[in-house]
Amino acid sequence: MSEKFARRWGKGKDKTPVTTKIKEAFRTPSPLKPRLDYAIKRIEMQIQRLDKAGGHFSERDKFIFARIVDSYSKHDMQRANVFANELAEIRRMEKMIIRARLALEQIVLRLSTVSELGDVVTTMAPAVGVLRNVKNGMAAVFPEADKEFGTIGNLLSGIVMDASHTTGLNIDFQEANEDAQKIMNEAATVAEQKVKEKFPQFPDDLPAFGETAQTET
Repeated sequence: MSEKFARRWGKGKDKTPVTTKIKEAFRTPSPLKPRLDYAIKRIEMQIQRLDKAGGHFSERDKFIFARIVDSYSKHDMQRANVFANELAEIRRMEKMIIRARLALEQIVLRLSTVSELGDVVTTMAPAVGVLRNVKNGMAAVFPEADKEFGTIGNLLSGIVMDASHTTGLNIDFQEANEDAQKIMNEAATVAEQKVKEKFPQFPDDLPAFGETAQTET
């Protein structure tokens, strides 16, 4: 264990050895590690649901894209634009799903690290904020998942509060929120790139969405 890590766990008037505090964080007043493992499993289940939904949207994306190309080839611009608007909405959903998945993967990674280091408060506090952002963003895509994300969020919040009480470490909410926002911003950037790489773009000789094609004479 590094000296820096030991100091972080040794703040306050409590003279209890650092190693004892780490052990107690996972043992008292209510075992935290089983709750942590349970939270990880619940989050992984949500990732699987996102993967399934992402697969559905991908298939729909391919189908609508083919209809757009077909409509353009027949110079049916009105129909092509209808499909184009639908495709734009589908890709917006796909981007949200990828962003949420990446963010949840970061939470799982952090919680797994906590399992090894016991750095509960400083590592997990941002995870609560990330989960809240994912919950709000997914409300339109998965209304039924709102309750599940809320339950997981409450579970993580309880773990953080119990660990804070046990170790005597204070929660820096401002830093936690900033860290959570950074994770979400990074996930959004990667999601944007993944959508561009994964799904086909229009050939250069086809008009962009919403433009009127020239009619042959």
